[in-house]
Amino acid sequence: MSQTQSKLWTKDFTLMSIANFFIYLIFYLLLVTMAVYAVDEFGASESQAGLVTGIFIIGTLIGRLFLGRLITTIGNKKMLFVGMVAFIVTSCLYFVEGGISFLLLTRFLHGVALGMVSTATGTIVAEIIPASRKGEGIGYYSMSITLATAVGPFFGLFLSQHASFRTIFAFCLALGVISYIISLFVKIPVVKKPAGEKAEKERLSLSSFIEPKALPIALVVLFVSLAYSSVLSFINFYAIDIDLVEAASVFFVVYAVAILVSRPFTGRLMDAKGAKAVMLPAFVLFAAGLFLLSAAGNTMILLLSGVLIGLGFGNMQSVTQAIAVKAVPPERVGLATSTYYISLDAGLGFGPYVLGFLIPLTGYRSLYMIMGILVAATLVLYYFQERKQSRTVLAHE
Repeated sequence: MSQTQSKLWTKDFTLMSIANFFIYLIFYLLLVTMAVYAVDEFGASESQAGLVTGIFIIGTLIGRLFLGRLITTIGNKKMLFVGMVAFIVTSCLYFVEGGISFLLLTRFLHGVALGMVSTATGTIVAEIIPASRKGEGIGYYSMSITLATAVGPFFGLFLSQHASFRTIFAFCLALGVISYIISLFVKIPVVKKPAGEKAEKERLSLSSFIEPKALPIALVVLFVSLAYSSVLSFINFYAIDIDLVEAASVFFVVYAVAILVSRPFTGRLMDAKGAKAVMLPAFVLFAAGLFLLSAAGNTMILLLSGVLIGLGFGNMQSVTQAIAVKAVPPERVGLATSTYYISLDAGLGFGPYVLGFLIPLTGYRSLYMIMGILVAATLVLYYFQERKQSRTVLAHE
């Protein structure tokens, strides 16, 4: 393999990662501000405010499920640009004050557009990255989302305290336009379709929407993202309960720093030693972080749990995505990427709703203990999946 073929930090890879960062920054910025906006501007109830937040992720899930398959028919480039335009147009709808129902519709459509854009960017990047550096490359690319999980909420909370909601919407619209402009400078690879592609398109089946080979790892992603949704959605309420609100304000910053420091090493480790070398320690660290969080009584323990969760779940995100795309031929990378994100979105989107029924029965400490047990159980599921896959590979050799 030549040096050119193995080069990772190309112009196209860098620009696509930057565009993806801005898109997800918008997502996380609005995630922490929309519930307050719904209550302040439209007098929404708590359940309505929660729906305003969650319906965006449901829209993203639907966008990936029903529109993600189009990437194999219309191509990466059209999917990206159509999704970008839709993302910008739906961002403009926030300026229309049409009541809570219109806001819910706007959030849903905005989520659908994000589903299109993120499926396209993830597919394009997976095709740009050299095969020999797939794990490392996807690890670096997913850092754009990791950064957004820290920067987005920070900007959201800061702007909600010092600016109007219209200013927040204008800021998000500007970031969306910048992302679109950046994407115009990316040379998008064209994947050749196999000979039987036309006949395949005429038969609608489950494999038209979901990549079957990515389902085993997608099930793992579903469970671990459900566990992480308990942190993403309820850490602030938990912090109020244990009187650690100030520490909780930097929890996700510590989480992001842990991923940024470790990601370069874990990506290379996966390429050199295989996914199991990263996944098994990541499961242990994630479960340990949740158990530690459940016992948090001071700032140091709370932030240490953030470090462990970052090293665990944060690195799982990139490795599981790499596993999904490595399991399929090039023409199915789009569906594999979509399948991965569908599971991630389902866990993060429906998790808070499901866990919301559990909290009155358990409280927050017990909730995080239960989530730690769930992650440990998922480790067992992954271990047997990995063993089965290894045996299948050996049988074909």
